[in-house]
Amino acid sequence: MKKFTTVADIGPLDKAVSEALEIKRDRFAFTDLGKNKTLLMLFFNSSLRTRLSTQKAAMNLGMNVMVLDVNQGAWKLETERGVIMDGDKAEHLLEAIPVMASYCDIIGVRSFAGLKDRNEDYEERVLQQFIDLSGRPVFSMEAATRHPLQSFADLITIEEHKRTPRPKVVMTWAPHPRALPQAVPNSFAEWMNATDYDFVIANPEGYDLAPEFVGRAIVEHDQRRALEGADFVYAKNWSAYEAQNYGKVLSQDRDWTVDAEKMALTNDAAFMHCLPVRRNMIVTDDVIESPRSLVIPEAANREISAQTVLKRLLEDL
Repeated sequence: MKKFTTVADIGPLDKAVSEALEIKRDRFAFTDLGKNKTLLMLFFNSSLRTRLSTQKAAMNLGMNVMVLDVNQGAWKLETERGVIMDGDKAEHLLEAIPVMASYCDIIGVRSFAGLKDRNEDYEERVLQQFIDLSGRPVFSMEAATRHPLQSFADLITIEEHKRTPRPKVVMTWAPHPRALPQAVPNSFAEWMNATDYDFVIANPEGYDLAPEFVGRAIVEHDQRRALEGADFVYAKNWSAYEAQNYGKVLSQDRDWTVDAEKMALTNDAAFMHCLPVRRNMIVTDDVIESPRSLVIPEAANREISAQTVLKRLLEDL
């Protein structure tokens, strides 16, 4: 594997999950793979789970790790070609990327959507420049349109906890006070569409995701109807995708908050969320604290998804 940005890069999902579970049983079985190899983790945006889990995964494989917060511990970087650099950005990615690549063997990049220009976000300009210019294997630690490490961890979690071979998985929009990118829901939908699960997306009118991510999913604008018989409920907010309202908050309707009454419509479903979560906006306290909440095991599996990806990248160096 030379890069990891989408579900297509991981290959057959059954093999990927089996490999991940093997790693989970013995996280230190492949420490020789990373010996004398260096991972560079670049953060254009804040992180908790991604930073800690990916760093731990690399250490499990015997790697050296360097972490750079681009907006705090380095020169401000210009990302667009043709710009007259007479502002506060002192260095261009065109020079910075090959320099950084000379110090490492693998690069992880985290760069969110700006939510101002849909074309710019969906072209993944920052991530793509690292792929094109670094000469190193590159993996996404969340980009403008996808968060594949999170979605891989979500899949591992579902496979560990499913009670039927073909569970009904419902991803539901829920309210949030701020405009959030579509990266997590896009990515979750992409990965669920690659399985044989019964997959449903529930969201209010005006919040449909891009068609290429909706895929074969059934889209419901009635949350309660969508949740009927669900085995897994994945709650997540996202801002509008449609061009005229891109990046906007169109609704903060608390009737979409996932609560005990909604969960009672399900098949005793497990609750999932990528974290961090706005309690009593996205989900009520009683649901996230219930025995059927998987948010902590799900977060713990971020280490496993990252280690599986890094192992494959190391094997192809």
